[in-house]
Amino acid sequence: MAESSEERAKVIDGKAIAQTIRNEIADEVRILSEKFHKVPGLAAVIVGDRKDSKTYVSMKGKACAEVGIYFLDLELPEDVSEDVVVEKVHFLNANPDVHGILVQLPLPKHINEERVLSEISIDKDVDGFHPLNIGKLAMKGRDPLFLPCTPKGCLELLSRSGISTKGKRAVVVGRSNIVGLPVALLLLKNDATVTIVHSHTKDPESIIREADIIIAAAGQPRMIKGDWIKPGAAVIDVGTNAVDDPSRKTGYRLVGDVNFEEAYKVAGWVTPVPGGVGPMTVAMLLRNTLESAKTKIVI
Repeated sequence: MAESSEERAKVIDGKAIAQTIRNEIADEVRILSEKFHKVPGLAAVIVGDRKDSKTYVSMKGKACAEVGIYFLDLELPEDVSEDVVVEKVHFLNANPDVHGILVQLPLPKHINEERVLSEISIDKDVDGFHPLNIGKLAMKGRDPLFLPCTPKGCLELLSRSGISTKGKRAVVVGRSNIVGLPVALLLLKNDATVTIVHSHTKDPESIIREADIIIAAAGQPRMIKGDWIKPGAAVIDVGTNAVDDPSRKTGYRLVGDVNFEEAYKVAGWVTPVPGGVGPMTVAMLLRNTLESAKTKIVI
C-alpha cells in the first residue's frame, strides 16, 4: 500500500465476520438436530463472583442460544476446594450431552489452574489449553484436536480478509500462554516466518517495522505507534485495555495495544478495539464445540 495521505487501511470488521461464522454454525447445528436429534453441548465452570467472569460466561451462553448449542453453566463458590472443581470437571467429562468444557479463568489463588485445565478430557478441551493440544500445536506434522480460540480467531480474520501468511514476516507482540505463544505457533504452522517480541526484547520498534503481519497481544494500551508499522502491513490487535475517558458515562473506554488512529494511516488492514478480535474468540469457541460434537454425534 502506498504511503499517500489519501489512502487508509481497510478496517477488518470482526463483528461482521464473526456473525457470518455464527450463521454457518447455526446451519450446521440445525442439520445435526434434524438428522440425529442431538445438538452440541457446551459447559462452563465458573468459580467465585468476579463480575467480568460472569459477564464473559453470560455472553458465551447467549451466543450458544443464538446458534442452537445447549449451554450448561456450573457456578461454584469462591471458597470451593480444588478437589471439588476437579470432581465437577470429571462429571462433565462423563456427560454425553456435553461436547465442550471451558473453565472460566482466572480461578481463585488457592486453586491450581494447570491441574484443573489438564483434568479436562482432551476431546472436550474446546478452549484448546490442554497441554497435549498445545504440545501438538508446537510439533511439525501433528495437529491438535482444538486450537485456542483467540489465536484461531486471529488467523480466521486474516484468511477471510484475503491475507496470506505463507512466506510472510509475522511479529507477535506478547508471549502469554493464552494468545502470544499459541498464535506464534499457529502462524509458524501456516508457513509464516515468526518473531516474538516481549518485555525483554531490545529495540522492539525495529523488529515490528519489518513485519508484514503484526499480532499485538501485550496488554499495553496503544503501545504500537503508527511509525512502528510497515506501510501496507496487516495489524491484528488483540489488546483490550481500559483507559480513563471522562466523556463516557462509565468513565473509561476500551483501546487496543495499537494506536488505531496512527495505524489506520499506515497499515493495509487493521482491526478495531472493540469489534475486532473479541467477537471472533466467541465464534471460534462455538466452532470448536460444533466440531467436537460432530465427531461424537455422527459416529
